Amino acid sequence: MEEKKELWMVQTKRADFSGLAMRLGVSPVAVRVMRNRGLTEEAEMRKYLYGTLDDLYDPRLMKGMEQAAELIVRKLKEGKHVRIIGDYDIDGVCSTYILLKGFQRAAKELSQRCSLEAGRYSVEKENDAQIDYEIPDRIKDGYGINESIIRQASADGVDTLVTCDNGIAALREISIAKQLGMTVVVTDHHEVPVDEYGQILPPADAVVDPKQDGETYPFHEICGAVVAWKLIRVLYEKLGIAESEWMDLLEFAAIATVGDVMKLQDENRLIVKYGLKKIGSTKNTGLRKLIEKNNLDIENLSAYHIGFVIGPCLNAGGRLKSAKVALRMLLAEDPERAGEMADELKELNDMRKDMTAKGEAEAIEQVEKQYMDDKVLVVFLPECHESLAGIIAGRLREHFHKPSFVLTRGETTAKGSGRSIEQYHMYQGLCKVSDLLVKFGGHPMAGSEKTGLANAREFLLENAYYILTPTAQTDPAALEDSKELVASLGAIPMVLDYEQHDYATAAISHLPHIIAYSLVNLVKSCDDCEGTMKTIAAGGFKDITRIASSSPVMWENICLSNQEQILRLIDSFCEELGHMRSAIAASDSKALMEAFTSAKDYRDSLTLHANGTLKQVYELYMDLLDEAGGIATVATILASNHLSIKNIGIIHNREFEDGVLHLEMYRIFD
Repeated sequence: MEEKKELWMVQTKRADFSGLAMRLGVSPVAVRVMRNRGLTEEAEMRKYLYGTLDDLYDPRLMKGMEQAAELIVRKLKEGKHVRIIGDYDIDGVCSTYILLKGFQRAAKELSQRCSLEAGRYSVEKENDAQIDYEIPDRIKDGYGINESIIRQASADGVDTLVTCDNGIAALREISIAKQLGMTVVVTDHHEVPVDEYGQILPPADAVVDPKQDGETYPFHEICGAVVAWKLIRVLYEKLGIAESEWMDLLEFAAIATVGDVMKLQDENRLIVKYGLKKIGSTKNTGLRKLIEKNNLDIENLSAYHIGFVIGPCLNAGGRLKSAKVALRMLLAEDPERAGEMADELKELNDMRKDMTAKGEAEAIEQVEKQYMDDKVLVVFLPECHESLAGIIAGRLREHFHKPSFVLTRGETTAKGSGRSIEQYHMYQGLCKVSDLLVKFGGHPMAGSEKTGLANAREFLLENAYYILTPTAQTDPAALEDSKELVASLGAIPMVLDYEQHDYATAAISHLPHIIAYSLVNLVKSCDDCEGTMKTIAAGGFKDITRIASSSPVMWENICLSNQEQILRLIDSFCEELGHMRSAIAASDSKALMEAFTSAKDYRDSLTLHANGTLKQVYELYMDLLDEAGGIATVATILASNHLSIKNIGIIHNREFEDGVLHLEMYRIFD
């Protein structure tokens, strides 16, 4: 076998290195390094070398920032119950801390003003806002805001929810919050979900995310904590609170920037540079104790210490216990209590490292003793924490270059995680043993209603939505690569939270298939021995049940893999069907007309795309002479005018008395 050789290319980026070096007061080598890091203008390089906090961008340039700040000031002034919803990683913890301290300081300022005014008029005035927080449990809740957190907030009398480091993709969850009468402010830094018409923003009262369309903020690659920090600056400015108090929170924006692996460029570089200096004189007791427990020199910390010592400790709570441990440590004012929680976080991190190493060693030993000949490795580690299963599975895969599963003992059943190699389709493998599994994920997203290699086609995914469901740990660069790959196949990439995806596909794909199968089985059971119903079945029945000809194997697997969401929607459908039954039984013509009209209007909008800014899809119905080459002639005319047929069919039903040609088209833009 011929040895595969790697080819390394050196890309030369040209510049006046000597001249720039002289003007900037550095060596030509330093200029070359900056040039290779993407800096092209002298001004950029000067800022890179000598930038100060005065070079930070105005937070009001960020879309939605002014609106969010005004809304929060009003809610605090009215004494409303405000709850911050963070995330369980380092960025989420720091974001939550920044907002909590900032809101508390703002509420205190407003309360003092009210007290002065009350004293002036010799009356009592109470408007102290209640401000608290919630951080989801990694295992129980998963990433970001969810329905249970929202409903609990409603039960607790919360008026306003403010997300940080999450929320931009929580369309359904925030819709629920709005239905329950809550005000919602989203602060996030993740990519905004998109569809064929563009970005889809959650229905919040204010959205602050530098990755929104139309964003005027100059630098988009900031973490959630920086977004939160910028919001507090605007809040303080509105209330006349000194800038020095805002700067007291800088260190936490810096810690999150490093811990969330943001690019140390532009504004991020300044935040980290001066944030590290700020840590040297930090007033935060918990942070001081954590640095002390790790035997670090507080006055000489680097990004390395944040990324590989402090950051993992702050993350360890969310991984093995609760992220609230880290947040409570940062909030602690009592040195003894703060020291105890710092000890706990260090111990959790040490435990996490030890548990991972132990689990990895045990898994390798199992494989070497029992499973070396297996093509797919399945290892059971009953004592392993379930949050570590994926890490260990990945290390097994790298060690043996085989698809690997690691199972752990869950509360009610075994739970596991798998990592595969390019040559093995893990989901298909799971389908073969689906009778042994309660549920599993990873089903194919789009393409055909048929299974098997024989049904593969060159254009199988063309114009199909291909949904990607990244997690909080997904590398943004890897996500962009995946989107490019999907687009290269002719599909339309769409990014959704996995729970949002499961619910949406259950509604528009899974439930319709189940209804179609059920309707066919109903008619089959009601048909007579002559097959009268089958004989007279016309266009309407055939159209609505076409998908019942899909692969039974595939739909069995889908139903089992998305069981929870499908059952939820079946219940909703039964309730809707009950309303229709009641209307028919009561001869309620008004209710029937409203139901049918509402459904017709919504169904018609699916193809007309009335709400879109650009109507890219067009429908055409036309009579066509029954002669050879008729359809080909139509296709040629369309092609010559740069129109491509998206869908084509001959319709024979009573909506169109004669058979007509139905075309759907989309315009190709150069």
